[in-house]
Amino acid sequence: MTKVTDPFAAAPTLMKHWMAASMAAEKSLDKTLVELVKIRASILNGCANCINMHSIDARAHGETEQRIYLLAAWHEAPVYTPRERAALAWTDALTKLSEGHTQKAAKDALEAHFTPEEQVNLTVMINVINGWNRIAVGFDLWYENGAVVKAA
Repeated sequence: MTKVTDPFAAAPTLMKHWMAASMAAEKSLDKTLVELVKIRASILNGCANCINMHSIDARAHGETEQRIYLLAAWHEAPVYTPRERAALAWTDALTKLSEGHTQKAAKDALEAHFTPEEQVNLTVMINVINGWNRIAVGFDLWYENGAVVKAA
């Protein structure tokens, strides 16, 4: 196995602050919605570590296998509420910024289903999971029980 850089060991102060920001964003929204957003962004970013972790967390909070599996094709799946669909569209729009600025429809849906404060909370949450995806993919991390157990 290749040597793994554990960001928590390498930069504990910065990672402590990053974790605090992450937890604050997570607590600002419904837990089920948060996990759907985390899984969807992680699918788009190809972060197996985060897909694994957040699928486990989603199940622990009562999410069904069907809804977890269908996140890869949520546009066509009728199992999500209009509010969840708005959150997933916003997740797609912000996660795929490099594909062009096509957020107008997603923003309209977001405004129809979320208060201004919730819009900010969701946007920060999406930024947080995108950041975690980049940390995990960038350092080839695989976490289990809070510890790095192997590199990809």
